[in-house]
Amino acid sequence: MTVMKMAGAASHGKPDWNQINWRKVRQTVRRLQVRIAKAVKEGRWGRVKALQRLLTTSFSGKALAVKRVTENQGKRTPGVDRIIWNSPGKKVRGISSLKRRGYRPQPLRRVFIPKANGKLRPLGIPTMIDRAMQALHLLALLPIAETTADPNSYGFRPYRGARDAIGRCFLALKGKGTAEWVLDADISGCFDNISHDWLITNIPMDKVILRKWLTSGYMQDGELRETRAGTPQGGIISPTLANMTLDGMEAVLQRHFGHKYRYRNPDPKVFLVRYADDFVITGSSLEVLEIAKALIVDFLAERGLSLSAEKTRVVRVEEGFDFLGWTARRTKGKLFITPARKNVAALLRKIRTIIKAATSMTHGELIDRLNPIIRGWATYHRNQVASRTFTKVDHAIWELLWRWACRRHPHKPRQWVKDKYFPRLGTRNWVFRAVTTDHAGQTTLVRLFQAADLAIRRHVKIRADANPFDPIWDSYFVTRRSHPTGPTFRSSPPSPL
Repeated sequence: MTVMKMAGAASHGKPDWNQINWRKVRQTVRRLQVRIAKAVKEGRWGRVKALQRLLTTSFSGKALAVKRVTENQGKRTPGVDRIIWNSPGKKVRGISSLKRRGYRPQPLRRVFIPKANGKLRPLGIPTMIDRAMQALHLLALLPIAETTADPNSYGFRPYRGARDAIGRCFLALKGKGTAEWVLDADISGCFDNISHDWLITNIPMDKVILRKWLTSGYMQDGELRETRAGTPQGGIISPTLANMTLDGMEAVLQRHFGHKYRYRNPDPKVFLVRYADDFVITGSSLEVLEIAKALIVDFLAERGLSLSAEKTRVVRVEEGFDFLGWTARRTKGKLFITPARKNVAALLRKIRTIIKAATSMTHGELIDRLNPIIRGWATYHRNQVASRTFTKVDHAIWELLWRWACRRHPHKPRQWVKDKYFPRLGTRNWVFRAVTTDHAGQTTLVRLFQAADLAIRRHVKIRADANPFDPIWDSYFVTRRSHPTGPTFRSSPPSPL
């Protein structure tokens, strides 16, 4: 077999998956993406289209797309064809199968997952080849999306996340003279209702491929059903398509109320913070936010979308509002952002379910189940005012575990139960811990992770105009990668500039 050492534009020959030079592959893709972003900034859309075609037909682009879909969390989840690419040979054949000519996507496999409100969220699972094609075209679309994106959009974008979104809320609402009202909005069925005509007209990518994805349909209960609107949740490219659909929302508000750095009298204090289809708009008065809401309703209507009457409301900052699992509330002139009660309740509900089902587990196995959940939840919230909540959560979990331990030994004295499951460890009493033994016979002491043990560390918000595909920002992103919370661990978020 000929070893493919090149990672350039052509995709000739049969490469050996284990011999591909991935460093060179990434460099080639990165170089093309930077050129695409530069052409977008210059308004040279003909060149953008040519560079996109070059990337989507290159060996490097195809190899990187296959690598993504065969190494992510869904790599073992098949589509309707029940095929997965789980061997080097299948991955190589996957690279050669990514061709525009003759490509016909298969229907999605429809599954449902529960939402926090008890309803079901539909997910569409594409086949492996369709996932790889989406990943390939996403490589060519992402530089455009990042260059044209709203500055204060933080969901499903590289190097951005929920912490940046809530950090922007803090900057917009902290201190004296900031907005008094907030429009807490949510778009009704965003992924399911985006207009196909709007997407095909406005998304700068291969229109033929995009139309095929949008109209591929889905299989449910053994029946093929059509898709007349929306981009399915579960597709690799869907979050970026949804983001690009909602980009421009910030510009609409700025055109009406003025730029955020241009002071007006009276100042409307209108700021938009968006994470995917969840967003908040601040305002100086109820009347200002009613105008802003009307502008957003018209903006969304052009795209086939509407606000959710159930989840959209206008509130005073003193009353507080929930956003991305946090509650922001101003008290005595100071803004506090704490884990939301609903978010805490959801965590404890999940832990309670695991503990109740652990009738045959050892306490070591139970610790292994609980620790990733508690640690992940605490890490998400560690950048806000969460110490008191962490302590309350730890106590609630202790109560659940104590009842679990007592039920296992109903005829034993409580002191015996404590000594077995909650002994002293060092200077700390009531530690839920166990001694486990691996296959080699080595013993390890494991203990339940406690959220209160995680130190609060403030997050430094990403610069609003930072673009990972613009070389002038390279040193900035290198610094953020080496210090994920920012150059220093400051006690308060940085200024927006």
